[in-house]
Amino acid sequence: MSLIELGTAKIHLRTNGDGEDDLIGIYLDAAESAAVEFLNRNVYATLADLEAAAEPDEACPMVINGPVKAAMLLILGHLYANRENSVVGVSSQDLPMGAHSLLWPYRIGLGV
Repeated sequence: MSLIELGTAKIHLRTNGDGEDDLIGIYLDAAESAAVEFLNRNVYATLADLEAAAEPDEACPMVINGPVKAAMLLILGHLYANRENSVVGVSSQDLPMGAHSLLWPYRIGLGV
């Protein structure tokens, strides 16, 4: 189950029609997985989903919130806009309030 609905993803990407739904779905899955991996914890769409998963408290599972959802959408936008593995002749810079900045307060297990 996706944490972000396809319709929300399409609004974020400013796309119309259904022609790219499968591709957007692939990017959405990848964006959600990337965010969850960075957080080092499982994220659930609702409290009921979290409770049904019956994870131990020490796993620190969480219900998706606004900043985490926004970070996932930023990652999605990046994947959608940059469809190749490399880009030639383009200058870019990370946004100061990018995905990792939004995810950082919810990250666990940082180690030493």
